[in-house]
Amino acid sequence: MSAIHSYLTFNGNCREAMTFYQQCLGGELVFQTIGTSPLSEKLPKKMKDLILHSTLTNGNLILMGSDMAPETGLTRGNAVSLVLNSGSKKEIKDWYKKLSAGGQATHPLQPNFWGALFGGLTDKFGNHWLLNYTKG
Repeated sequence: MSAIHSYLTFNGNCREAMTFYQQCLGGELVFQTIGTSPLSEKLPKKMKDLILHSTLTNGNLILMGSDMAPETGLTRGNAVSLVLNSGSKKEIKDWYKKLSAGGQATHPLQPNFWGALFGGLTDKFGNHWLLNYTKG
């Protein structure tokens, strides 16, 4: 089965962010640092503790991240959002509360015309999230 997964890039705080997402969403979190990769010999010593790749997996939910920001730096904008489709009303409320902590609740969870409980937020790392629950 084909799938699209979200891959987030951070500027030195990938471990902190992905740990936060694990606390919010649950699942298994795996990190690979630059120091434990073949790139270790080619990059400055100060980069050894940075995250080369991380994966948070909880069932079908897969979120990946890295500290490998481009030399031009990161530009956070509002053109991309992470969409979480929830399996229950309790779960979506819990995710919304946890992900918005320290961030900004931009659109409160509320019933919408398409029959879903829907809301939006920007988390404390500047990432935009859209949460959706449609009773099946």
